[in-house]
Amino acid sequence: MKNRDQYSEIEDFLADETFQLWMKSQKNVNGWEEWTLEHSKRAKLVEEARLWLLAMQVPDALLLDEEIDSSLQKTWMKIETKERDNKMEQKVLQLWYSGLFKKIAAVLVLGVLSFYVYTNYFDHEQSYYNFNQIIVNGDDGGLLEQINNSNKPQIITLSDGSSVLLQPKTKLSYPKVFTGNERNVYLSGEAFFEISKNPKKPFFVHANEIVTKVVGTSFRIKAYNDQSEVEVLVRTGKVKVNSEKKNKNSLQKEIVLLPNQALRFERKGQTFDKITDITLDKSISSSVKSIEQLSFEFTDIPVAQIFKTIEQAYSVDVDFPVKELQKCHLTTSLSDQPLPEKLKIICKSISENTTYTMNGNQIIINSNGCN
Repeated sequence: MKNRDQYSEIEDFLADETFQLWMKSQKNVNGWEEWTLEHSKRAKLVEEARLWLLAMQVPDALLLDEEIDSSLQKTWMKIETKERDNKMEQKVLQLWYSGLFKKIAAVLVLGVLSFYVYTNYFDHEQSYYNFNQIIVNGDDGGLLEQINNSNKPQIITLSDGSSVLLQPKTKLSYPKVFTGNERNVYLSGEAFFEISKNPKKPFFVHANEIVTKVVGTSFRIKAYNDQSEVEVLVRTGKVKVNSEKKNKNSLQKEIVLLPNQALRFERKGQTFDKITDITLDKSISSSVKSIEQLSFEFTDIPVAQIFKTIEQAYSVDVDFPVKELQKCHLTTSLSDQPLPEKLKIICKSISENTTYTMNGNQIIINSNGCN
């Protein structure tokens, strides 16, 4: 077998068992996902090979014996009529009973059925964007990638101070440092964003077939590759949502979402459904996470209680000197701030010598006591 770096035809990919397993299982078999990212010029060949595999996966339920027999009979009648006109009836009958024409007709019927199934069951997938495609279509180079393979949320702090809470089985690609006039990240899965305010440099989240634009706000996006819908829910501020790639079936106008509003994007039909009151939508209201429910408005609240709220919202552990801070109370508003900014405000409110360090989901507070 050729080394895959030498693959130049669709047949090369189709003959590779590891490629077939990758496409069928959607798991990163034998490093195919990384290889595709490194060889973006062959992305078209990879996509065409994927579509061939989908077309060949005809559900058994559609190949009923009666339907095949009927199709074979109709095919044979056409062949028989044509051959009779050419005075080859006897020879054709011999070939039919020998089984050769039956096999040919069966191949033709299966081909028609395959085309029907592909058109009706798989063709809509061509309008779907996968994670690799949205990155290839982006202009950012040298992206970092964070994948949450654990069973609990993970917090990420971006270079601009924004924070992203990744749910399990979620992937985020982002630049080490944001450059240019935009901040672009790429999401596959579910995450809660708290964006650092910068009106001159809007923030864009690319997720499947939609892009969400913000300046400074908090919101959640749910966009798994294997699910038929994408959801955007706003907690604070304002976001604008539009199609990643506009076409005749997509909505051309941006949809604006305000706090406690949501949007559901149906991927196959490229349709948008704006939800102005999330409490009236059972599916969305039942999926609201702790970070979207807890209040960050504190009035004369013990510091220990504030840190407890941080732990519940972000699924982190906060280690602080209990004895030194046991008498400290704070009054502050942290509702529209990313996690790093929240911690800065809390530390500054406690005392000038209070600091914090953050390592993944572990936060350590250093303090000699409050003012």
